[in-house]
Amino acid sequence: MRIVCIGGGPAGLYFGLLMKKLHPAHRITVVERNRAYDTFGWGVVFSDATMAAMKVWDPESAAEIEDAFNHWDDIEVWFKGTRQRTSGHGFVGIGRKKLLNILQTRCEALGVELLFETDVDSDLDFADADLIIASDGFNSKIRNRYEEVFQPDLVTRPNRYIWLGTKKLYDAFTFDFRKSEHGWFQAHIYKFDAETSTFIVETTEEAYQAHRLGDLDQQGSIDFCENLFSEVLDGAELMTNARHLRGSAWLNFNRLICGRWSHFNGKSHVVLMGDAAHTAHFAIGSGTKLAIDDAIELTRQFQEHGHQADKIPAVLEVYEQVRRVDVARIQNAARNAMEWFEVVGRRYADTLEPEQFMYSMLTRSQRISHENLRLRDKAWLEGYERWFARKSDLTISDNGRCLPPMFTPYTLRGTTLPNRVVVSPMAMYSATDGLLGDFHLVHLGARAMGGAGLVFGEMTCVSPDARITPGCLGLWNEDQAAGWRRLVQFVHGNSAAKVGIQIGHAGRKGATKLAWDGIDQPLQEGGWPLLSASALPYLKNSQVPKAMDRADMDRVLADFVRTTELAASTGADWLELHCAHGYLLSSFLSPLTNQRTDEYGGSHEARARYPLEVFAAVRAAWPQDKPISVRLSCNDWTEGGNTPEDAAIFAGMFKAAGADLIDCSSGQVSKEEKPVYGRLFQTPFSDKIRNEIGIATIAVGAISEADHANSIIAAGRADLCAVARPHLADPAWALHEAGKIGLTSIPWPKPYLSAKSQFEANLARAGGAG
Repeated sequence: MRIVCIGGGPAGLYFGLLMKKLHPAHRITVVERNRAYDTFGWGVVFSDATMAAMKVWDPESAAEIEDAFNHWDDIEVWFKGTRQRTSGHGFVGIGRKKLLNILQTRCEALGVELLFETDVDSDLDFADADLIIASDGFNSKIRNRYEEVFQPDLVTRPNRYIWLGTKKLYDAFTFDFRKSEHGWFQAHIYKFDAETSTFIVETTEEAYQAHRLGDLDQQGSIDFCENLFSEVLDGAELMTNARHLRGSAWLNFNRLICGRWSHFNGKSHVVLMGDAAHTAHFAIGSGTKLAIDDAIELTRQFQEHGHQADKIPAVLEVYEQVRRVDVARIQNAARNAMEWFEVVGRRYADTLEPEQFMYSMLTRSQRISHENLRLRDKAWLEGYERWFARKSDLTISDNGRCLPPMFTPYTLRGTTLPNRVVVSPMAMYSATDGLLGDFHLVHLGARAMGGAGLVFGEMTCVSPDARITPGCLGLWNEDQAAGWRRLVQFVHGNSAAKVGIQIGHAGRKGATKLAWDGIDQPLQEGGWPLLSASALPYLKNSQVPKAMDRADMDRVLADFVRTTELAASTGADWLELHCAHGYLLSSFLSPLTNQRTDEYGGSHEARARYPLEVFAAVRAAWPQDKPISVRLSCNDWTEGGNTPEDAAIFAGMFKAAGADLIDCSSGQVSKEEKPVYGRLFQTPFSDKIRNEIGIATIAVGAISEADHANSIIAAGRADLCAVARPHLADPAWALHEAGKIGLTSIPWPKPYLSAKSQFEANLARAGGAG
């Protein structure tokens, strides 16, 4: 084949040398606009996995690259007058120029033609090429030429950064956080050769503008950074190699995703590679990794399908399918890390203590979890666990393992939970006339005995016409309260768990069939009139609700107060007001469901007015020594609906009204929603509200392991973790998860003690306890 790689970065060079090595008959040219053995940039970071793959595909260049590597295991964080260090992280760095020089030499040795000082404007300049690799970087002219084909999705991120270097050498990947008079700045620092370290400085747009950094020339920006980071520089100077750029060297990161990666231009197949196809933020150092992995995977597909020109279409199709998955995974992790740095000042640096700030930073991408940190640096993590346990008022010795965060107690008002695990409210549709019966006693009692700290019943409705289905729980009369008393007495008498009652009104989503008979489908008979903020049905075939007038509001508010008084009489420990998922109070909060033109519609304050009226009445009726949480839909996942920013505004209002905690869920407001699911996908909402609004939170959604819960709570992303479906599958989820992480000190119910040792022994034999 005739192959042309446009762009002599890592992707183009590495693909060229691999293909030439494996099939010398190929005629391969790499075209580069820079001079021979010249490039811009400081150091780049590799992953161990990519290096291992390079050793397999081309041991010769891998050995030379590895010889030039600078390896370090430690991360050091400078923050608020402290220096914290942890080990076991396994980074390798190399100068970008050195890396490219090694790959250029290897290409020449294999017979790849290198064409320097040549700027390519069009792929059509190489009409004889069977395959053209568009590896010409983020500003790819080739990709831009076929924009309608490649469908680039480009987002300019808000933070500013400047990429500098210094002759001071650092023996750890160092992060330095400094607060100026106008905001926080952070430096990302790592050594990449025997003489030089990369020194990236990042800040918000607000701080950038307030300091008028855009008005400075490059030397002015260097002087500013040297002054701000003088302690970590310790007299060393900063350098730039971006003198070719005009004006300020401060840049915005651009996130790029392409809808397609390949195209046939009529003569040649063109495929994007490296930064021309995708970008990932420098916060996890993955740009070079992605480029090298692209080159390896495309080569692998030629090896499997054949090195003939007629195989190119099949190769490119499979290549894109395979790489999309890994690229998406890396981009998601990079996005998490990038967003952490974008909000680090207001969300973390201003609020967290240095110990928790360090933990939050280490786990920012969500690729590194609690137990992964234990593998990397057991001594550091156990020290952090002791610090966290002491913050929970536990008496802890100075050595050895203590309770991990999810198993530490948590106190709100006069209620102390034995641990941070919550059985999430989950609709069971198994009540008759709203009565809590034997099913609920067994269901909820088993989960309390299974080790959870707080057990919620499903949404408990405040009146017969507040129910979602005829099978929903209610609490509007004394018989129903008696059933709750029975449950509370059982839980308190047979476990350390506390009992929570979530109260709510279905609104426009009421009078529907049981879930297994047709979720959200209206009852054919036996239904009841519905209320909502506006007269908008949930489904096209749903009953049209009445837009509430003042008399309706007064009646429903009185229903909530009566239910609260009955709940207090049961001895329950915790109350939650349901303002999420499109139910009645949620319908006032969301602009998708609230189209009122009176004082209860329009602005955030107006839309929250009635839910806050209800909350104030409920808070007044509930014992002052017991907490109340509020469940919010923190993202409607629908254009025109509430966003996490809106949810934070509402959370602040409920906090001011006396709420103790926000239960951070999302969605179910509109059937047009398009949620982005994934592991811990709703935790960022909890993180934002907890650390920006300053109120305790519950995280919920795709939390299925102790490792998830420990990571969330330890990082301060939530105070409690609500676990739903895993608790349906395993009533003793909390006890079993403790065993899986090797924690044997958590007590089991006495009648079950004989099973505890056997369970733990079986885990040990299976290698499941760590």
